[in-house]
Amino acid sequence: MLKSIAFRAGGREAKLRLTRWLVLALLGSAVFLPQIQPAAAFELFGIKLWGSSEEDDADIVDPMRYSVTINAPDADKDLMKKLEAASALKSDEDRPVSGSLGLLTKARGDREQLVAALYSDARYEGVVNVTIAGQSIDDLPPDAEFKGPQPIPVVIDVAPGPKFTLGDIVLKGDAAGLASADFGLIAGGDASSGAILKAEGLIVRALKEEGRPLAQITDREIVADHKTTTLDVTLTVAAGPVAGYGNTTVEGTEQVDREFTEYMTGLKRGAQYSPEQIDQARERLLGLEVFNSVTLKEADQLDADGNIPIAVQVSERKPRYFGIGGTVSNTEGLGLEGYWGHRNLFGRAEKLGIDGSISGIGSNDLSELNYNAGIMFEKPGVVGPASKFFANLKTVYEHPDAYDRFSVKGGVGLSYELTRYQTVSAELSLDYSKITDAFGKNEFLIASVPLQYVFDNRDNKLNPTRGFRALAFAEPSYDIENGNAFIKLKGEGSAYYSLSDSNKFVLAGRAAIGSILGANVDEVPADRRFYAGGGGSVRGYSYQGIGPKDINGTPTGGLSFFETSVEMRIAVTDTIGIVPFIDAGTVSTKQFPDFSDVKVGAGVGLRYLTPFGPLRVDAAVPLNRDPGDPRFGIYAGIGQAF
Repeated sequence: MLKSIAFRAGGREAKLRLTRWLVLALLGSAVFLPQIQPAAAFELFGIKLWGSSEEDDADIVDPMRYSVTINAPDADKDLMKKLEAASALKSDEDRPVSGSLGLLTKARGDREQLVAALYSDARYEGVVNVTIAGQSIDDLPPDAEFKGPQPIPVVIDVAPGPKFTLGDIVLKGDAAGLASADFGLIAGGDASSGAILKAEGLIVRALKEEGRPLAQITDREIVADHKTTTLDVTLTVAAGPVAGYGNTTVEGTEQVDREFTEYMTGLKRGAQYSPEQIDQARERLLGLEVFNSVTLKEADQLDADGNIPIAVQVSERKPRYFGIGGTVSNTEGLGLEGYWGHRNLFGRAEKLGIDGSISGIGSNDLSELNYNAGIMFEKPGVVGPASKFFANLKTVYEHPDAYDRFSVKGGVGLSYELTRYQTVSAELSLDYSKITDAFGKNEFLIASVPLQYVFDNRDNKLNPTRGFRALAFAEPSYDIENGNAFIKLKGEGSAYYSLSDSNKFVLAGRAAIGSILGANVDEVPADRRFYAGGGGSVRGYSYQGIGPKDINGTPTGGLSFFETSVEMRIAVTDTIGIVPFIDAGTVSTKQFPDFSDVKVGAGVGLRYLTPFGPLRVDAAVPLNRDPGDPRFGIYAGIGQAF
């Protein structure tokens, strides 16, 4: 079957094989991904600590340096950025090629990439000419040699041509009953190669969601009419039969149990196929934290029972891990922490973790340092693939402004994924503590049942740009030592909205509210009351600095609180961002917030994006400070503020 794209000009028609168009379209979708190259020099956060470019180039035979000029006078700013990003010659300009052949090969590959970039911008009349030392690469022989002083000049001339729009759109075959507009194909709309490929993927996905794993595009005809600068698209689709899951096979396991890996996919033989379940299975396996990569591939045909076999390919991570971290602020001092863990203790992704920390470093009184240590155990899949059993034991010795506390707390619980975005958990907890606060010295033995529901559809947990996260928490508690019963309630929500396709501007907001019912302030242990202020709360104020205080100015905590924050996360470069923000919060001794004394802080932060999350530095000032409040606060840590 001949698949083609036709370019019409007047009464003449020139056809190119679609395979070439599709390759260019795919390149157009991929040329903007970062290219990773091995380096002999060592860099940390983009700063070269040792090594040199000469060391990097030592492995290149007959190194030849060149300079690149891209001329595209008719290109707008956005297209120019696309062209520069697509050009490997431009991005690698500081790295020599291997002789004349290396330069010629790279230049020819660059032209394909640049044409793909034009297609990705719906410019199907675009022309790209590349010259090396004044000679067009079309006129150069394969063994051409470039002599003379280096760098060798390379000039890329781009005539983008007009931007095409979609013309006639026809869906045929099993997609004939579908509306093309539902997939972004609208007459007069975006005709870029990326938009067409995205629509194809959405059409196939829609049919697969009906339980048809073999759905595919069987034919496509794309015709560019130069007179009208429109692109006519005809797609033929075969849906294939509805099918269930066949055998699930697993490859790549070494220390992780293979049968357990298959079980954790949750794909039951005979159950109707669903692409969403395939996605969930992959995410669940990655969530075990024992695999570096997970790939689920459907077979290209059904088995004898009419089911679709699924092949799972994994690669394992090292089972042991350890690390150190820290935070610093002018109001809370320096904090250090360390941890060690095992991801696969008994071969079925059981996790054991041990951690400890010291904070308050920098205070004048060494006895005021805060210590905590804990041990945690998790076992996934105890009552189905979506479940996880957990147990923990933790001891704390801390001295925040509001109280001094020694505590030993243990708990066991179970979490369960209701859906891809929803998780519930329940725990049985017992906590013994000795606390000195504004109400004196007291001992507590608290038995509680923490219950939690989380909805989280953020696109990125470390640095979200879209989505929403909501948390509802309830903890019925009974103080065995003093005979008091109370319940702690808390709700929290955060939302993220990108104001541009490039995620250069992201608006983020958060609100939280809580209440303790059934007891007076002095009957609730100080560590369970509500406080506000500090780096993770209302910035500009000290930790626990917002809310009721005794006659000595010591925070007492409250029975209710409310907090809210708004940030504008602005990407200055791919790795550096600035974040203006405003926070507000209040704490009350009443069971519900009365908003009679809301404290507001505002400031700006700096972000440096790393693979393990943004490095954060925030500076803020209190806008309605009381005597005793700091004049400003500086906070540093890993991760966004929320």
